[in-house]
Amino acid sequence: MTSTAAAVVATLEELDVEYLFGYPGGRVIELLEYLPDSEVDVVRPRDEREASVMAEVHGRLTGEPAVLAGQGPWIGSLGMMGQMEARLASSPMVVLTEASERGEYSTLAPYQQSRGDYGGLSLPSILDGVAKEWWFPRTPTETLRSVQLAFKHAVANRPGPTAVIFDGDAITEDVPEDPTPPTWDASEQARTWDAAPTEGDVAAAVDALEAAERPVIVAGNGVHAAGAYDELAAVAEAYDCAVATSYLGKSTYPETAERAAGVIGSFGHEGANRIVSEADTLLVVGCRMNPMDTNWQAPEFIRPGEQTIIHADIDTRNAGWVYPADVGLIGDAAESLAALADAGGAESLAALTDAGGADSGWAIERAADAREWFAAPACESDAVPIKPQRAVKEIQGAVDADTIVTADSGNNRFWLLYYLQTPATRTYFGSGGVGGMGWAVPAAVSAALTTDRDVIGVAGDGGFAMTMNSVETAVEYGVAPTFVVLNDTSLGMVRQMQHEDSDIAGVEFHDTDFLKVAEAFGAVGKRITEPGDLGEALEAGKAADTPHVLDIRIDREEDMADQLASSFYESVGGLHE
Repeated sequence: MTSTAAAVVATLEELDVEYLFGYPGGRVIELLEYLPDSEVDVVRPRDEREASVMAEVHGRLTGEPAVLAGQGPWIGSLGMMGQMEARLASSPMVVLTEASERGEYSTLAPYQQSRGDYGGLSLPSILDGVAKEWWFPRTPTETLRSVQLAFKHAVANRPGPTAVIFDGDAITEDVPEDPTPPTWDASEQARTWDAAPTEGDVAAAVDALEAAERPVIVAGNGVHAAGAYDELAAVAEAYDCAVATSYLGKSTYPETAERAAGVIGSFGHEGANRIVSEADTLLVVGCRMNPMDTNWQAPEFIRPGEQTIIHADIDTRNAGWVYPADVGLIGDAAESLAALADAGGAESLAALTDAGGADSGWAIERAADAREWFAAPACESDAVPIKPQRAVKEIQGAVDADTIVTADSGNNRFWLLYYLQTPATRTYFGSGGVGGMGWAVPAAVSAALTTDRDVIGVAGDGGFAMTMNSVETAVEYGVAPTFVVLNDTSLGMVRQMQHEDSDIAGVEFHDTDFLKVAEAFGAVGKRITEPGDLGEALEAGKAADTPHVLDIRIDREEDMADQLASSFYESVGGLHE
């Protein structure tokens, strides 16, 4: 006979799960007893919040779910950060947790009990608000089938988090030798298939792109999720499009390429916003067009009726959700873009040129103008304290095609969005689903574990302090990201919302000595006060085998919203973030 916990671990191996991120507790200990002899690597950060972010980032980077595991009450509280980001940023994740039941005592409200009985917590209710799907199996057979289905649903259609709640006999009993109903082979049960748009919709999209004089692509996170980078570039070339991105779509297309226009949105590039507003045809790929991306529906920005909108999305509900679409391409982004690229071959391009459409020079010329917004005089400033714009340009100097930047929430995120010009695809990932502070630090650790690439994690001092335990996790597991703290000793974005000093409580921070923190964790800490020292410190961090924490003292008077808010955003009245 095989224990159910052992069979679950065997299922993880069969599904080629690389990492389980988690913290021992409750019935999850049943799994952890079998993991040391398995092919699954366990990463145990200092709490479930950091584990959840690490699992989310692994899924975002690989397209395959990692496992988040831990005791129910804490997966449903601390561990919600990464699950919420996974839901809103479309990252596959499988959560294996438990209800902390106490057998015959469960109706008497023992502490930590979270299966929903009177006097306890309801973990199913908590997960129901975030997970794509969740299961609460009652037997060993149901447990195995639930784990298989959790992996299937995590990647099917729009990816996201799924969960299985272990409880009582369903995890502690042995698996029946000949169960009814049967359990199938895990890899076969978890298999999924890519969806593709219909021939008719592809033909309609091709007609619209061929007729366009000013076609622009808006590439979103769906391009990352599908790994559709080559297909995106092929469509831009075939139909002579400029390429802008959403925030989550940043680095789906190299921002140094001749067709790149930058990032749209309320704190996006003014040039990118303008080129989208000037387009006569928009091809939106894997982007829901949320209010931040669309300048909070500024009426002069995107204009259905005046502009032809082709919306490609894996979820039929998302195409035409925010703006009415003229054509919907429903399917995996790689499939939709490949179909358009195949239809836009040499003969089609010649016909477009003869008709005065594509290859008119408009896209490349306007994209070049738009890219000028990646620079500003402050990017070259030698002032002390260091201008955040200069700090970002120094970070950009350390980023090549083999480097990943993880960006936190707050002002630092938008300085990076605006002034870090990505040189290649998959070089920038930000907290932009739920957008939680503290994401970038554990995200950097996970990216280093997942990819074996150089990683630079950038956060403000507030966000860094929230999850700086992850520096120790990096040391423990032998990876060496460079952690950059853009330090203004405050909750900078909120502080800059003040009308007068001190009219919002809670925005000033104690000046923590992050160098001592880094050293206590076994990392290297450096404080940078001169802009000329930052580039060298970044290169030293990238070259080292030990994590580096760089405490960059930035000019807290540089007002992000005042400098970066787009004219379209200002037209609808200001700060909604």
